[in-house]
Amino acid sequence: MAELNGRPADPDALLTLALTNYGHFTSMRVDDQRVRGLGLHLERVVRDCEAVFGAELDPELVRRYVRQAAGGRSGSFVVRVTVFDPDVDMGHPAKADTPHILVTVRPAASLPLPPQRVKTVGYERDVPGVKHLGLFGSLHSRRTAQLDGYDDALFVGPDGRISEGGTWNVGFIGDEGVVWPEADVLPGVTMALLQQHAPYTTAPVTLTDVPHLHAAFATNTSIGVRAISRIDETPMATDHPLLAQLRAAYLAIPGEPL
Repeated sequence: MAELNGRPADPDALLTLALTNYGHFTSMRVDDQRVRGLGLHLERVVRDCEAVFGAELDPELVRRYVRQAAGGRSGSFVVRVTVFDPDVDMGHPAKADTPHILVTVRPAASLPLPPQRVKTVGYERDVPGVKHLGLFGSLHSRRTAQLDGYDDALFVGPDGRISEGGTWNVGFIGDEGVVWPEADVLPGVTMALLQQHAPYTTAPVTLTDVPHLHAAFATNTSIGVRAISRIDETPMATDHPLLAQLRAAYLAIPGEPL
């Protein structure tokens, strides 16, 4: 199901996404018509719309389109809001200033997901502070990791710092508790919610630090808090009590009604 500006999407209007792929998005997990961090998701699309299109976006309009697409469904599913200008072309991106709102719905996985193994890859996303549509580098890194027998990729920047995963933020557990990497990363909604509900520190994390850390985990709206069992050849604990506490803290966050 896809709705563009609240109406069934015309396939021709979606060609821009395939041919130019300029825009931004947010994805949110809906559980019984409630979304953890809904306000943060709306803040993101408003902020990113200004960065990508130089245009204002009405958050209440976005919310109305999301509510309409959710259609009173029960249970859990993921709604993605994609903001793009169907009239943009590669030769004149400066003319992309009339954002449209595409809303799609897909099934949600049951939580918690099993631990994953990740391979470090030298990569830094373009404009990391924006959740944009330019996913080629992230997906190519993920593919590379999977072809090598891992589940996903973990990015390491040119400065040697670990930053984030393919489509998720990463956190670590050390002697002093939760550590979020100090690096240029997408400010994830799930990460922000956990930072509001669990003590943490922020510090640079490099590959040489990994063997001295106890556990690692991935976060995003679709997976919640997912343990990482291995980073390259270094095993990480998946039964650390703080992991369970983080997962419980996240699940206990009351969702905001659509």
